[in-house]
Amino acid sequence: MRTDRLSPLLLLLLGAVALPCCAQTLLVANQGDRSLSLIDPEAGQQTTAIPENAITGHEVAASPDGRTAYVPIYGNSGVGKPGTDGRNMLVIDLQTRKITGTVDFGHGVRPHAAVFEPNRRLLYVTTELDKTVTVIDPRTLKIVGTVPTGQSESHMLAISRDGKLGYTANVGPGTVSVLDLPGHKTIAVIPISANTQRISITPDGSMVFTADQTKPQLAVIDTATNKIKAWVPLATPGYGTAPTKDGRYLLVAVPKASHVAVVDLSTLKVIRTLDVPSAPQEVLVRPDNKMAYVSCNASHKVAAINLTDWKVEKLIDAGKGADGLAWASSTSDERSISKR
Repeated sequence: MRTDRLSPLLLLLLGAVALPCCAQTLLVANQGDRSLSLIDPEAGQQTTAIPENAITGHEVAASPDGRTAYVPIYGNSGVGKPGTDGRNMLVIDLQTRKITGTVDFGHGVRPHAAVFEPNRRLLYVTTELDKTVTVIDPRTLKIVGTVPTGQSESHMLAISRDGKLGYTANVGPGTVSVLDLPGHKTIAVIPISANTQRISITPDGSMVFTADQTKPQLAVIDTATNKIKAWVPLATPGYGTAPTKDGRYLLVAVPKASHVAVVDLSTLKVIRTLDVPSAPQEVLVRPDNKMAYVSCNASHKVAAINLTDWKVEKLIDAGKGADGLAWASSTSDERSISKR
């Protein structure tokens, strides 16, 4: 029998298959639980926790299409401390919620931060023990190159919007390495202090930030000169940072004070602080610039901050040792291109 029309139910089912996934998910790497939390940001609830079956992931990156998560397996210790040396990175399908692959670095390198380059869509992973950043093609999961940092303990990475420059925070040496990513070489090494942590870059690429761990101050690097242009005083030493998408403000996690400091980037002054649960670690600003999320390690919480009224809107349960954050969305055109 011929039919010229499909039933409404069949059309709905076909549409469901054809339409891209529209889910937006906050990803949280839980060091203590050795798991990856998937959080519904609107409901403010964890929907599942995917076991890593490894020791242990500190950071996470989401693919630009929002379908895959990448979790480098660092080891069982902190940066610069004795312990196991991780050598692989997990690949997790966010739709099936299963580990679907691994990238093996060939030997212990303590892989830590994973960041997508926004143009060529390559994945860059800090590989501390080799004093490099390793370049991975996420389509093949093959290592396609390395970029030397010239320093040990290159722990975190930020990448400029055009994908040409990378900046690593080198913890123990207390320096920042400036990297020519396409050229696979180090351009400069900038002294900061005896110990520095975390790194971020403004959307226009003009300033880079890293937190001095020996004094309560934040270094502001002028990327045109690769020199420190200013110091921002804080209540106690800062940690993870992230600029808002409009480039107006910088959010700074201040663990010992259990607050987030908000820096006006036009004056480089702290203009407000927001109380959050204990030990805030990492900051992620949502692509629509309406919310920021702060992982709070000791409390197993993520604080959701409304960037319109500057209030903590929700406290979301995550896993033990909540740390690295990433945003997975299959509909957003704007992607986070830096890690704190």
